[in-house]
Amino acid sequence: MAGDCRAVRVCLHRGRALKVLFFATWFPHPLDNGSKIRVYHLLRGLAAAGHRISLLSFAFDTADVDNAQEVRELCADAQTIQRNPFQRSTLEQRLRFFSPTPIVSRPVREMVQAARGATAGVRFDAAIASTFVTAPYALMAPAGTVRILEEHNAMSRWAWDRVTAQKGLTRRMYRWLSWYKEHLYESRLFRRFALCTMVSEQDREYCLDHLPGYRGPMAVVPNGVDCLRNRPGLAEPVPGSLVFNGSLTYRVNYEAMRFFLADVYPRVRLQVPNATLTITGSTAGVDLSGLRLDESVRLTGLVDDVRPYVAGAWACVTPILQGGGTRLKVLEAMALGTPVVGTSKAVEGYNLVPDEHFLLADDAGEFARQTVCLLREPELRARLARAGRAFVEAGYDWRTIGRRFAELCEATVAEAAAR
Repeated sequence: MAGDCRAVRVCLHRGRALKVLFFATWFPHPLDNGSKIRVYHLLRGLAAAGHRISLLSFAFDTADVDNAQEVRELCADAQTIQRNPFQRSTLEQRLRFFSPTPIVSRPVREMVQAARGATAGVRFDAAIASTFVTAPYALMAPAGTVRILEEHNAMSRWAWDRVTAQKGLTRRMYRWLSWYKEHLYESRLFRRFALCTMVSEQDREYCLDHLPGYRGPMAVVPNGVDCLRNRPGLAEPVPGSLVFNGSLTYRVNYEAMRFFLADVYPRVRLQVPNATLTITGSTAGVDLSGLRLDESVRLTGLVDDVRPYVAGAWACVTPILQGGGTRLKVLEAMALGTPVVGTSKAVEGYNLVPDEHFLLADDAGEFARQTVCLLREPELRARLARAGRAFVEAGYDWRTIGRRFAELCEATVAEAAAR
């Protein structure tokens, strides 16, 4: 009988609209990086399920709060803090090695005040933190509020990759200590949330296997793509053209292009002299002298709409060598009908089949060979384009993912109420 009553309470709770306080590291407009895109579509999923959202977000860099009508339509109210949470004082930067916690996770006074104001006299069913940067604010929510961490990367897993990539003993030990601190921090942090979500099964498994003492609920909410907005035929693909759709201000993208331009692209140009490369995204503050650029390489800078550049390319190259989570750029290219040549790291977290959905290449010689094959064979391009589009339609449309995220939040709140 007790079990039956509990099941009834869960069902009733799932049926009502939730009041959700959502903390975002990046204000989701314009949609010019992966984190913004993800946050926007998760908000959209919650709103489509009928839940009432109050958004508290940092706004910095390219954030355009004044023209974010679509965001305002999703949220009952939205408040922004005009601060970059990644910029800290010189003293904090200098002492970061001795800090037991990541300095970007240290609370920002203005956001603390906003969080306290939002919860004063208001009862929220759930407080959702988008990335560990906003986790401290969700944890400030009053007792009885279900806390959910929506993480984009398993940071300790990423830190471990940096350890293994180091050659010298001194640098390896330095990276190991950084990993160890991240490892302990996530172990303490995650257990304070009723639910943690990761973007890939690899990140989920790492956390469950390696974080000491953590055995709480953890689910995969993958990255996705808007299949209605991103569709084939938006531009005519130009033979010989390659594209990398990623901002060079992100270190992972910069290192990918440094590798590609130095070790891969010259080999491609030897065999396909008319090959060109377009790199989209901001280059503000980037040391371009570290990249082997020539007249065949175009840097667009920040663009209003990346779709024409990707759809108009013969192939999308994703020579990602490091990083956590998953790459939205891969799904976007496939949705637009642009075949992908990528490393194992680039496609990690997706169940893509090499030579069926994309071309796999994990070293410079193989990357050049696969790229040249794709540039020379229209039939291969057409086959990969069809298969890639079908792949994202089947499992990675944001509408499906947003609905799944809303259901996870509903179930977590319902379980807490039943207890």
